[in-house]
Amino acid sequence: MAVDPLLPDPRNNDILVHVGGRLVPRDEAKVSVFDSSVQGGDAVWEGLRVYEGRVFRLAAHLARLQDSAKAMAFAEVPSSADIERAVLETLQANGMYDGAHVRLTLTRGKKVTSGMSPKFNRYGCTLIVLAEWKAPVYGQGGLTLVTSSVRRNGPSSIDSKIHHNNLINNILAKIEANNAGADDALMLDGDGFVAETNATNVFLVKHGVLKTPHADACLPGITRGVVLDLGRQAGLPVEERRLSLMEFHTADEVFTTGTMGELSWVKCIDGRTIAPARGVLTQRLCELYREETRREGAVIPR
Repeated sequence: MAVDPLLPDPRNNDILVHVGGRLVPRDEAKVSVFDSSVQGGDAVWEGLRVYEGRVFRLAAHLARLQDSAKAMAFAEVPSSADIERAVLETLQANGMYDGAHVRLTLTRGKKVTSGMSPKFNRYGCTLIVLAEWKAPVYGQGGLTLVTSSVRRNGPSSIDSKIHHNNLINNILAKIEANNAGADDALMLDGDGFVAETNATNVFLVKHGVLKTPHADACLPGITRGVVLDLGRQAGLPVEERRLSLMEFHTADEVFTTGTMGELSWVKCIDGRTIAPARGVLTQRLCELYREETRREGAVIPR
């Protein structure tokens, strides 16, 4: 008899998942083998985080989900109001008002027969709301990054602004990081400039200037945008431009941003020590970000 692996948080053993319009127990949360997410990774997604009874920047995430679905030419897309209702109902049903993360997925839906063509999709989209008890994933100890040989997609192949579920590009980079004993992989664009990591956007600080790559070969992340706004509001010089690997190797501070991990400082890249501890500006931005997450968000009903 197979033994189930231990869950990172045992509370997630009894969660309810919203799939196809209804809440079901974890073990019953399934999609059809004919669903487009199974057939070809044909889906779009968002990551959401819950703080003190609110879903942070939910409207911005839903707007990006709708944009991704439109770019992918999905049909019969549920409205943002309907998706928001499903998210809030799922969190309420699970009693999740803090310390939770939501993986929100919208697939092209079920097909009438297997195959690539969206002409076979005649049932409308499938919505999945997977809420889990999950703290920020990286902890406080500082990240180690290695540069991947796998290039991040640019607009000439698959536009990174589409937040799609076909993550093989990123997974291959993550495998390299795992094999190197690193936390994540730094990915370059097709011209050799830094794009992002396999899972997050990335920033550096040099001589008091906050810098991040253009959102050309990286996702323009929601957390990334919040940090840029907070930096400007705090009076920091901010640059969005092409950044080389050498600039990251020689930075005073480096940190990553993302809903799953918030702001996480980087201690080492490719064997180069960036900083032995979280930098002053990184710490300041972490504090500002924490304050922002407590001010804004869609309220979860009780």
